[in-house]
Amino acid sequence: MRSLWVVTFLAFVTSAFTAFLAETFLAERIAIIGTAVGFQLSLNPGIAFGISFAPLLQMLAIVAALVAVIWIAVRSLHTRLQDTAFGLIIGGGLANIHDRLTDGVVTDFFQVGSFPIFNVADSCITIGVLLLLLGIFARRNRGKL
Repeated sequence: MRSLWVVTFLAFVTSAFTAFLAETFLAERIAIIGTAVGFQLSLNPGIAFGISFAPLLQMLAIVAALVAVIWIAVRSLHTRLQDTAFGLIIGGGLANIHDRLTDGVVTDFFQVGSFPIFNVADSCITIGVLLLLLGIFARRNRGKL
């Protein structure tokens, strides 16, 4: 369980620090691969994929989802994969909440094609969910080998 909180801390600090750097230093788009990939500052008032609700409802939904994930993480079996996955999700979620509390928006800065611009916290959450799914599929397929 200790690794859960270590990963949570690392995901939070990395996410918050990179958002700070983007807001502080990213004045104009920086191309990495032409127009396909780059760093581009975007202040997102919405939640996933730019979807927006009334601010209070939105914050309540975000906090409720994060509390549910923490509850599941603490009550579940603790494999290293699960601890890492839940730590990434919780740390990324906390970083986005922290970012939103300062000015009402989340700082996004990774631009890939026409996909919505995202940040390190979003990447942590996505990778965490993918790791949980990988663990589920691996357990289900173990009996079939």
